[in-house]
Amino acid sequence: METPISVNEKKEFVRWFLNHYQLKKRESVWILNYLMNHESLLSSVCFVEDVKLCPRGMEITAQGVKDPPFRFYKGQVMTNDAEKSFHDLRMNQEEPIYIQMNFENAHQCSMYALVLEENPYLPKDHYVNENDREEVEQLLSISLLVFKKTQLESQIDQSLQSGDQTLFKELAGELMKVKEALRYTKVE
Repeated sequence: METPISVNEKKEFVRWFLNHYQLKKRESVWILNYLMNHESLLSSVCFVEDVKLCPRGMEITAQGVKDPPFRFYKGQVMTNDAEKSFHDLRMNQEEPIYIQMNFENAHQCSMYALVLEENPYLPKDHYVNENDREEVEQLLSISLLVFKKTQLESQIDQSLQSGDQTLFKELAGELMKVKEALRYTKVE
């Protein structure tokens, strides 16, 4: 279970961000200051990644990165007009607003990580492409086979110690199948 991010933590992040980064669009500064000064509105803010998939979101960009200066998403509509988004913020204060901050080394920033939440609107496989999926499946398959091989070898040792030839032959047959599957999986 995730711990909710407090309004104070969000406020501290916004203050820190405004003190450390120059924004590409001056209206973005106004919006962030407005959020900082309206705690009830800030409580509806969630900092996330890939905000374009959210029902109501804002993308704010600092100088030094290639992302667009500002974008506001509502439903299927996207605008770069910060004044329209500001109006929407004021008129719909109870609705959640998802904000993506684009700045240099954002993924390495501990201040951002403290307020960053999981985007509930991302599909589960959003960050996985087909090649990655195949590699993960192959790695998982190999790991399971190696685990099974280790288990069988241990059981074979026990059957030898107890003198159980029937169990030994059964386990040895299974081990041969696992080793063959491992050879096949590693070649692919």
